[in-house]
Amino acid sequence: MFKPVNRYVWISLPTAPQNTTESGIVLPDDFKPTEEKFTTAIVEAAAEDVRFCLDPGVQIVVDKSMVEEVNVDNQLFTLVQDNYILGVLKTT
Repeated sequence: MFKPVNRYVWISLPTAPQNTTESGIVLPDDFKPTEEKFTTAIVEAAAEDVRFCLDPGVQIVVDKSMVEEVNVDNQLFTLVQDNYILGVLKTT
């Protein structure tokens, strides 16, 4: 089990879409569509010193350029510091 510290939040990002269009046309592998600066993520775990309450499973909005991927013992962890979280999405 991974436990983040120093205001880091362990997150899961949505899977990247495949290189196809809505009409089903396959695009070249080197084609890069315009990406949004922000994305949603799901909280897996948060450090104890995070400055606001983040329970596992909560959906948040993060700055994608500040997301870090750490590979430890062939296991990939996606992390972001709490100050790069723009908001928490509430479910209705």
